[in-house]
Amino acid sequence: MNEGYSKVFVALDGTDQQDFVLARAIKVAANNGAKLIIGHVIDSTALESAGAYPVDLVNGLEEAFRNSIATQVEEAKENADIPEVQIIIRAGRIRETLKDEMLDVVQPDLVMCGARGLSSIKYALLGSISTFLLRSTECDILVVK
Repeated sequence: MNEGYSKVFVALDGTDQQDFVLARAIKVAANNGAKLIIGHVIDSTALESAGAYPVDLVNGLEEAFRNSIATQVEEAKENADIPEVQIIIRAGRIRETLKDEMLDVVQPDLVMCGARGLSSIKYALLGSISTFLLRSTECDILVVK
């Protein structure tokens, strides 16, 4: 009976810490012979308050994100211990999009994310994604610091 993980989902937020979080996710996926799914939500909250957001802006943000992880994605794809690497990028409200359009669809058995340092004011208003994940997912959560 395999006690390891078969689908590792890593939620990346575009911060400086994401390289470290993705490197850890690659190691975990390789150590478990697991599929690696990289997820990123382009936060549309600010864009929604402006009324609408231009598709070109979202496409540019998506391209910038893909470029920021390109080297590590190639490394993961070349790793014989990782059977598949997938990238999912969506625009929307972070929590709802992450849960409804990514995690509920992928159904991973491990979700990894970074412990992003929000200011105390932002934390009080927004909470943290890692706390949200702990409360709203059924699988294991690994918060990388």
